[in-house]
Amino acid sequence: MSSYVGQPRHHLLSVLVENKAGVLSRIASLFSRRGYNIFSLAVAPTDNERFSRITIVVDVESAPLEQVMAQLDKLVNVVDISELHPAEAREAELLLVTVAADATERAQVIQLVGVFGGRIVDVSLTALTVMLAGAPESLDDFEELMRSYEIVELQRTGRIALPRLDAGAERRPRVRRAGHSS
Repeated sequence: MSSYVGQPRHHLLSVLVENKAGVLSRIASLFSRRGYNIFSLAVAPTDNERFSRITIVVDVESAPLEQVMAQLDKLVNVVDISELHPAEAREAELLLVTVAADATERAQVIQLVGVFGGRIVDVSLTALTVMLAGAPESLDDFEELMRSYEIVELQRTGRIALPRLDAGAERRPRVRRAGHSS
């Protein structure tokens, strides 16, 4: 699914936007009009209620990075855009999966959930629902192992990411683009 061995297949963009109605729609429309393929998208408010952070994973094949960033920069509610290189970012994702597991398979599934640091959030006589949060590559590995069992349903949130902090460094100050109020 997501491989950063050698050249990345995806651009990881962190976009700080004003928390206003219609912003996500305008961004999605921009990607649609330009034919850019969004691999994943996650959006939520930040610690400041005036802003939301959108993490967009864009397929490299569909869009040159400079063009994507230039188009995003033209949107009035966009406050800041940055590309996060995988080696310089902390990425996370959430996975929920319901797996058919009879009495003979249940212990194996529970053991795998424990190895990956997940939680069982729902149980029936014939299935388990598991929640797992972590690096996308770890979730890929877990998902692949779950394919040995019957996956009833599976949902992933898409990536969220923040820049890594330098060892011993203080929290980085927020940088606002010129011309935008903060």
